[in-house]
Amino acid sequence: MQNILEAIQSGSATSEDFASLELPESYRATFVKKDEVDMFEGLTAKEKDPRKSLHVDEVALPELGPGEAFVAVMASAINYNTVWTSIFEPVSTFGFLERYGRNSELTKRHDLPYHVVGSDLSGVVLKTGPGVTRWKPGDRVVAHCLSVELEGPDGHNDTMLDTEQRIWGFETNFGGLADVAMVKANQLMPKPEHLTWEEAASPGLVNCTAYRQLVSKNGGDMKQGDNVLIWGASGGLGGFATQYALNGGATPVCVVSNEEKAAIARSMGAELIINRSEEGYKFWNDEGTQQDPKEWKRFGARIRELTGGEDIDIVFEHPGRETFGASVFVTRKGGTITTCASTSGYMHEYDNRYLWMNLKRIISSHFANYRESWEANRLIAKGKIHPTLSRTYTLDEVGQASLDVHQNAHQGKVGVLCLAPEEGLGVLDREMRAQHEDAINRFRGV
Repeated sequence: MQNILEAIQSGSATSEDFASLELPESYRATFVKKDEVDMFEGLTAKEKDPRKSLHVDEVALPELGPGEAFVAVMASAINYNTVWTSIFEPVSTFGFLERYGRNSELTKRHDLPYHVVGSDLSGVVLKTGPGVTRWKPGDRVVAHCLSVELEGPDGHNDTMLDTEQRIWGFETNFGGLADVAMVKANQLMPKPEHLTWEEAASPGLVNCTAYRQLVSKNGGDMKQGDNVLIWGASGGLGGFATQYALNGGATPVCVVSNEEKAAIARSMGAELIINRSEEGYKFWNDEGTQQDPKEWKRFGARIRELTGGEDIDIVFEHPGRETFGASVFVTRKGGTITTCASTSGYMHEYDNRYLWMNLKRIISSHFANYRESWEANRLIAKGKIHPTLSRTYTLDEVGQASLDVHQNAHQGKVGVLCLAPEEGLGVLDREMRAQHEDAINRFRGV
């Protein structure tokens, strides 16, 4: 891999130079093992330690197929789907790989006794397969994580609806937490050149997800003047949702868990903040078996106090079970709850009277289609939306990075250096960077 890194760092290597590089037979990658899926049996989710299940070692370079590309990964990032993979919840991801592998001889490559994880990357194209014309070796890229086949009609109006829609690095193999990744070439997008490798890698999954969930007509269809309730407003998803609300002329009502996170939300320009720990909302009893509608009402009253008597137009929901009942309750008549992820639990409970009698809508949202991903990346490249990177680890420390996310001991996004030997590399547009330096570094050091 050293010759590849030297070509990238030279700044003068041509596309022909990259095309002539000899690719290694194996590469360093982060993976879980199929024979270890029962290693945490008997433990609660919070007791499961990703440091024990995530391995960093050499794996074989797969065969490159039509429409695919190898990318030298300079940096990647941790998403909650890597945490789920590492603790084998809610199901082992090897089931995804087995089902995908049955599709064809080409997809059979993904069904292996190990799963290379990671759904973000920034890096440089090394090689493209037959049929790829838009990208060439040497191109500096980021990747979105939508993998689709588009052989049937379902996905041609919205690629997220393709019957073979998968999340790369979670439901497919050869993900981005590695020195080399294999992607479908239509996952690639131009790298925002005012950002470092680790900054450019970090928005991918969460930025595109937030765009569809809140801005797109496929999600919340947010408009100017909307009151938007954002759970975890300084987190990986919420940090982008807060930016989109502010940029789009909406009013974010930011829910955070401590004053440190409240300060981040204020630094983005948000004014309406609810600190859950200070105000002590307790939506469930100690056993987690019953919700308290009085707490929903107290929460709703606090929102009205902040908004001057107005209710919430759109709820940006991702905690799931813990908050969903409150989210449905506080939404205005005819309003919208957009939901994804469910990091506190998938089995949501709410009082349906407040939904059906008040004509509220629940809209499911999952990542983003190709067009939405490009729009979200374009806003990053134009400096309208900024990364939420707070800390960066090396690839050898990926277990600890995943544990931080698992324990919610992080702000924004956690980055991972892969081939990049240190932080701060990869910036080409320094003039543009200087204009946005404070916003780019907002989540660091907190």
